[in-house]
Amino acid sequence: MSADHSHIRPWRHIERRKSRQIMVGSVPVGGDAPISVQSMTNTPTSDASATINQIRQLEEAGADIVRVSCPDEASTAAFRQIARESKVPLVADIHFHYKRGIEAAEAGAACLRINPGNIGSADRVRDVIQAARDNGCSMRIGVNAGSLERDLLEKYGEPCPEAMVESALNHARILQDHDFHEFKISVKASDPFLTVAAYQQLAEAIDCPLHLGVTEAGPLRSGTIKSAIGMGSMLWAGIGDTIRVSLAADPVEEIKVGFDILKSLGLRHRGVNIIACPSCARQGFNVIETVGVLEEKLAHVTTPMSLSIIGCVVNGPGEALYTDVGFTGGGAGSGMVYLNGKMAHKQHNDGMIDEIVRLVEQKAAELDTARATQLVAPVLVPAE
Repeated sequence: MSADHSHIRPWRHIERRKSRQIMVGSVPVGGDAPISVQSMTNTPTSDASATINQIRQLEEAGADIVRVSCPDEASTAAFRQIARESKVPLVADIHFHYKRGIEAAEAGAACLRINPGNIGSADRVRDVIQAARDNGCSMRIGVNAGSLERDLLEKYGEPCPEAMVESALNHARILQDHDFHEFKISVKASDPFLTVAAYQQLAEAIDCPLHLGVTEAGPLRSGTIKSAIGMGSMLWAGIGDTIRVSLAADPVEEIKVGFDILKSLGLRHRGVNIIACPSCARQGFNVIETVGVLEEKLAHVTTPMSLSIIGCVVNGPGEALYTDVGFTGGGAGSGMVYLNGKMAHKQHNDGMIDEIVRLVEQKAAELDTARATQLVAPVLVPAE
């Protein structure tokens, strides 16, 4: 059920790497802060209206942070309006031209994504760092296997974990030499093996927060699997403070997948976690179709809770024992509804979906009220 049982299940405990904390606008990253989920807009940034509309969709999906590319002056000009209307902190994605970084910082960016090494001269790097400092921006050093410096490729022969980590630490040293420490680092590759190895080495080498991602992971299905394998293994090992799933798909899907990865590891909880069987000849109703409809009808519920949808009584009652709401298929066109792990009432299959939606919404309201009450409960000081 909703209670945290991690204290009696040590095999579910993840010991997170100790990192220092920075702020991306109002969102803490690193330390003991929740692992944040972010995505990136793919609209032309110069089209402020389209970009704001996409940010709204990402906000509704639960994004904590959104990245916006600023490749030209028209983009940073529009960025001011975009940042003003965004409810979540924005990261300005900067490549090569140092003036775009200064403009984005002045226009309201919460963070600048840069590679100090490709900004240009020492004076230009210093100017960007000063703009970040003056405007309360943090930074992300973004290293990608596909765009490593030529000297590192000549030294190592090909992209490898050692080359990526050396690049990251070289860039970090530039910021540190300017007494700027509000930064996080990513070392991404499209190869999950390379990605994981690079992050493992980087985690040992520096204490800054780490931004996780398997870059250019691919289409929705295969990219999700690749991201889950790569990021999941790192998160399971306690590595990672903020994540971005890189999919060739609607950016909203990146947020959904990101939360699903974190939910599966017990690291973040948002919305309904549906536990469902794959179905077989024993099913008392069409499980796959039902789960698909319920996913859509319950997408608006943000309260962390669990729902089990099981086709028959082989595993149904056992799964329902640990979920807030459950339904197990039975015979004669009916099944059993469970609430808080206990049998509640029989329900005919015809009205099952509406009943489950009603019960989930009801339970979500109860949980929200309980949490709100707990937050405002007075602290009792024992009398002396």
